[in-house]
Parts: sequence; structure tokens; C-alpha cells
Amino acid sequence: MITVSPAAATQIQIAAEQGKAGDLALRLAVTQKSDQSFHYVMGFDDNKADTDLEIESAGVKLIIDADSQKLSAGLKLDYVDLEGKMAFIFMNPNDPAYSPPVEA
Repeated sequence: MITVSPAAATQIQIAAEQGKAGDLALRLAVTQKSDQSFHYVMGFDDNKADTDLEIESAGVKLIIDADSQKLSAGLKLDYVDLEGKMAFIFMNPNDPAYSPPVEA
């Protein structure tokens, strides 16, 4: 299961409005490179294959392709301030470089 934080959901909705994406779902793709690092891609999409998984989290419709489903299980998408710059972050327990955030 993938979860979207309220902050990420708000930013996704803003991006959809600005990009005139309407009700399009957000496609999330995860690939693992030869060095074992994970690479993430997001974009609004109106094409859904039979093997795609469609879920909703925090009011955001997500589409995940079959190859990305196993790599993204348990992923949390957030939108946070990173040293004065707002950015999406992918907290993914499947990623070998992942370390859980430490509560302050």
C-alpha cells in the first residue's frame, strides 16, 4: 500500500490545477538501477493498463504499473521543507538506501 501525506496531496492537487490535469490520476513509477539505487517518476496520466494498480490515498488517485508495485509496497510520498526548499520525498522501505526518519 502506498500512502500520500496531506502535504503531498495538497501539492499534487495544486500541480493538477496549474497543469490543467483535471481528474487525471497520478502515475508513480519506481525502477531499480544497476547500482541498486531507486529512481522515482511521477506524472499525470489518463492511460491505465489491465496490469496497473489503481488506488486512492488522501484524495489522490494513483496508478502504479506492474513492475513498480513490488518496489513501491509500503512507500509513503510526502512534501517537506528540505533546507529551505520544498520537495517531494519518497520514504520507501524497499529502497536499500532508505532509513526511517527520526522524530525530533
